[in-house]
Amino acid sequence: MGQQSRHTGTVAAAAAALGLITLTTGCAGGGAAASDDPATRVRDAADSLVRAGSSKARTTMEMASGGTRVTIRGHGAYDFRRRQGQFDVVLPQDPAAGGGRRPPVTELMTGGDLYMKNRGAGVPADKWVRVETSSLPDGNLVTGGATDPLVAAELLRGAREVTYVGETRAGGAAVRHYRGVAELGRAAAAASAPYRDALRAAAGKGFSRGGVPFDAYVDEQGRLRKLRHRFDVANGQVASTTSLYAFGAPVRVRLPAERDIYTGKIAAR
Repeated sequence: MGQQSRHTGTVAAAAAALGLITLTTGCAGGGAAASDDPATRVRDAADSLVRAGSSKARTTMEMASGGTRVTIRGHGAYDFRRRQGQFDVVLPQDPAAGGGRRPPVTELMTGGDLYMKNRGAGVPADKWVRVETSSLPDGNLVTGGATDPLVAAELLRGAREVTYVGETRAGGAAVRHYRGVAELGRAAAAASAPYRDALRAAAGKGFSRGGVPFDAYVDEQGRLRKLRHRFDVANGQVASTTSLYAFGAPVRVRLPAERDIYTGKIAAR
């Protein structure tokens, strides 16, 4: 985070994240009762989202390190059946630019690829950076500044030590709150095919420990409404929160043409 380096190719492009993170290596009226197996409820979260089809989403990522807290916010929409989403990610103010706010980074999430526009670090404003998420040490769970909502749900397939906390509300909906730990290795083994390699990368070298504490909020239809993960990284802790709402909302994701993808050198701060 204070060092200067240069990397070649799009794989290295996102290895420094957005220049911010450094990694080393119950409800009434239907639905399941609160006495149902909590682990099964959260492990099925990814499947419930695919059945729901699509939704809008808000994301928040908070990093605490050395007494400093950095917050990144995003909003967008996700098609869980096509495994594609588009988000605008708002970065913190840039002290080097006199405290001015940076333009939002547009992120396209599609299966095992992440596309970023307005990435900065020497990338022309009209160009995209493309990264294979399995090439990132954390599988892009935190690197891009917004956790892919479907990957976040896939991580719950490794849930253990799950307890039912109680009934509450999330995004205006009545939900059941579950708490537990997601085992990265177990999640990678059970994940859907497009996300196995990314989760294997995270399990192998992405975080300081293999268990990721989480809080999951599930509505009476079994849909994940809110999910919070806490990741331990070498220089602190990252808390990633995803809120899902407006299920069934239309989602349009247009992937960039090859000519619009940047292939030059990228400076990472």
